[in-house]
Order: sequence, then structure tokens, then C-alpha cells
Amino acid sequence: MWFGVGLQAWYSDIPKFFFVSKYASLMIKLIAADLDGTLLNDKKQLGSDFWETEAQLHSKGIYLTLASGRQYYTLLDAFDAIKDRAIFIAENGTFVVYKGEVLHLDAMDMATAHPLIETGRKIKGAHLIVCGKRSAYVESTDEAFLNEVRLYYKRHEIVDDLTKVKDDILKVTSCDFNGSAINSYPHFKAFESDFTVAVSGEIYLDITSKTANKGIAIKKIQQKLGILPEETLAFGDFLNDLEMLQAAKYSYAMKNAHPEIIKTAKYITEFDNNNNGVLEVVKKLCLAN
Repeated sequence: MWFGVGLQAWYSDIPKFFFVSKYASLMIKLIAADLDGTLLNDKKQLGSDFWETEAQLHSKGIYLTLASGRQYYTLLDAFDAIKDRAIFIAENGTFVVYKGEVLHLDAMDMATAHPLIETGRKIKGAHLIVCGKRSAYVESTDEAFLNEVRLYYKRHEIVDDLTKVKDDILKVTSCDFNGSAINSYPHFKAFESDFTVAVSGEIYLDITSKTANKGIAIKKIQQKLGILPEETLAFGDFLNDLEMLQAAKYSYAMKNAHPEIIKTAKYITEFDNNNNGVLEVVKKLCLAN
């Protein structure tokens, strides 16, 4: 039985806190965590005790899912030590891999992506990334932009024409140095009836298939592994994490999260992403016994 859910469960104007029951570790079988702004600090680093914590979770048979807008190959490189047991949700839910097996792929037809590319090319201060199953593709050679691409896309190619890329298209991304929400989003808002348009960071906006998001990816994993939402713990900080939090009974917004995520999640971490907010909850909830 779970105890100690504060009055915030009934009053939305009071901060949400969660007092951990000693029985909590018996209930969690799947943990899903976003990376940037959530599991990673602002320097893009994992907490110093991440690897020890992950090993303890693995010993208890708890699955760890790393859910990101990042490319699968970037995730694979960063988490090479646990690549044979971690579950990877890449490209904001369009590509899910576990032990080298593709559990879920939600790609869009290139012809369908053409209007997105044409629109993105016209946005001042923005640069497009077409994210494919095999690689990411860019047209711009702007150095500041390419530095961003190198950070999130281990496999990337510079091409003359994005509309001529031959690959399974997982996502079209706008990297917008003028602000993804205020500058790019108004241009892509008209596509929301046919696509999922998600502001995924201060300078990033991701456009995927209408049926693609981290929440659907989590549900695919739950179905594959026979895990219930009631056995799922999830952490997120930004708008592209919303559906993932809704797919887990125990949903945590980071202390540093976007207001809409704080509103959506059932609980809020005591500490932010720079102070091991995720790991502190995980250790109390899953490793206290």
C-alpha cells in the first residue's frame, strides 16, 4: 500500500510531493527517464552515481528506459556499457530498440515530409535536420548549427537537398536559434492536424508522425514486456515528455520542468536535474529496501 500523498493531490495550487512507502520497490518494474534537463545536468553529464544505481536496478530486474529526442546511435554510444540491457527510445518515440531488436518504428514517407522541409527552409534563424533510421541529414553548413548536430547526432551527413534523402524518415527537426516556441512553432502550427509538432527544447522543435510520441513508445514497451502503467515510473521536464508521463502511474516532473509538465505529472522531484533529481527519487522508491 502507498502512503503519504500530500494535499496537492486534491489542491492543484499546492506543490506536489511524494512520501515514499517502504513497499514501493515491490511495485516498480519499468523506469523511463528523459535525458536533457532530466537525467542529465545542464552540462550534459550523468550523476556520479548513475552507473552504480543502474547496476542495482538491473540486479532487481527493473528495466531502465532512456527516452530522448536524440538519435539512437548517439544514445548507443553514450550508454555503451549497458547497451545490452537498457531500452532506448530515440527520436522522440519514433524508434525503440531493446537488445538490438527494433520494438517500434514509426516513420513518415519522404513525400509527406516535403512540405515540412519547404516550410522550415523559410524560417529565419532556423536550420533543419531530417532524422532518418540510418543517419541524420542537414543542408546548412553554419558552424554553430553543426556544433549542435554533432552533440546530438553521432551519425550525420551534409547533403545538397534534404528532399532527396533516401531513408526511413523518423523526424524533421528545426534547430532554431531565435527560439523554437516563438519563432518556429507558429510556422508549423498549421501541420498539427497531420503531424505531432512538439517543442522539445529552447531551440528545438520536432515534427513526427501523428502516431509517434514517447507515450506510445512506452506503451509498446509495456505490451512487449508485460508491464502495467501501475508498475511504471517516469521522469520528464519538457513538452515532448507529456505523453510519456501520462503512460505511467508514477509520473514525476523535474523540479526544473516546464509549467505544463509540472501541471501534468502527479509528483515533482525534490531536486532539479543539476542535483540528481531523478536518481534521488529512484534510490528512495526502488532501492531503499
